[in-house]
Amino acid sequence: MTPDFIASLLGRPAAVLPRDFYRRDPREVAPALLNKVLLAADGRSGRIVETEAYCGASDPAAHSWRGRTARNATMFGPPGRLYVYFTYGMHWCCNPVCGEDGEGVAVLLRALAPLTGLSAMRTARPACRHDRDLCRGPARLCQALGIAGAQDGIDLVEGTGGFTLVDDGTPPPAAPGVSARIGITRAADAPWRWFVPGDRHVSR
Repeated sequence: MTPDFIASLLGRPAAVLPRDFYRRDPREVAPALLNKVLLAADGRSGRIVETEAYCGASDPAAHSWRGRTARNATMFGPPGRLYVYFTYGMHWCCNPVCGEDGEGVAVLLRALAPLTGLSAMRTARPACRHDRDLCRGPARLCQALGIAGAQDGIDLVEGTGGFTLVDDGTPPPAAPGVSARIGITRAADAPWRWFVPGDRHVSR
């Protein structure tokens, strides 16, 4: 995706997040991702309003806690790739990979505020009754943007897999909301969920 395409879609210039942005602890990357934009080559996009950090071998809730497997291999790097996994036998979820190669850390994208391509999102989620719910939750946002197993391992920095993350100049909130992560049983008290306070697209 070229800078001109990104600017024409969003109505303003925006810079693709560089690899060094991701090459940090996921607990730093997760709040920094708030208000960045997830952009698809077909014109669908949304602003990130909720994230969760997963911290590898030190985090029993992380898929990578017990080491590398065929399922979680993308999570072990390099940073800036997209780790996509199937859960509950029905849903896809997506995670920008962080840290160093081999570390196995990532950030779950939990919710987006839709920006462009809403018609395509509605087609992808025909049962959704309200636009605020199109990307309100990690599985919903993947369905709305067309993210599935084929996107596991794509490079968000190069944008060659049809998706990228950009900064359009909207800063993260100065005081983001913070809470325990949602829907896990291990390490459930770790305060590693961040969100944009008051945004109606936040999942909970």
